[in-house]
Amino acid sequence: MSEYQYYEFLAIDRPLDRAEQAAVRSLSTRATITETSFVNDYHWGDFKGDPRLLVENYYDAHLYLADWGTRRVMLRLPGDLLDPGVVEDHHVAGYLDIARAGEFVVVDFVSEDDADDIDHDPDSLLPEIAGVRAELVGGELRPLYLGWLAAYGNWERDEEAFGRDADDVLEPPAPPGFGSLTAAQRALAGFLRLDDDLLAIAAPDSAGSAPARRTVGELLDGAARRRTGG
Repeated sequence: MSEYQYYEFLAIDRPLDRAEQAAVRSLSTRATITETSFVNDYHWGDFKGDPRLLVENYYDAHLYLADWGTRRVMLRLPGDLLDPGVVEDHHVAGYLDIARAGEFVVVDFVSEDDADDIDHDPDSLLPEIAGVRAELVGGELRPLYLGWLAAYGNWERDEEAFGRDADDVLEPPAPPGFGSLTAAQRALAGFLRLDDDLLAIAAPDSAGSAPARRTVGELLDGAARRRTGG
């Protein structure tokens, strides 16, 4: 049975020169490659390159989509823009990884869900989601919180993967403005399959103030009650 995988990369801050395009071309004869983008999909076989290395060396944004449920977004930022304490607050191994790569920092969002029927044009996704990168460059923390929340939304589907009790993990501080997401943030949340009920529980109350910090267990319990009307 065939499988579907989609790879897209964007160069935002600086276009690739001819030598860099040739280096990327050596990894795929089928891809559509320009000075600012790389796009390819696969129904058989797989991409020969390492997406992480392409982001570290050439591109500022990457999106990966597979019909067995894996979704990934990587964003490359200048290395002096993320506070190490903020990074540690939001890190979730295997789901939201933030690591240095030379002069850059790479933020790596991953979501694992059930098999997915791709019923949209994936080439419309990354340009919108990439707006999150400019927000992070400007000091916005809502995208990191969304990635953290989406990561722990996987807990109910694969609790063993986390290796910890949900009540042992405290959420990061809810960032200002979380109750009113930008279009890029909504696109990221949707792509990562962030549960709407979990998102609603995490949002500020009707007065606009953020609730006290909670454990992952409390967040998941609140989302479960919301789903059942309890």
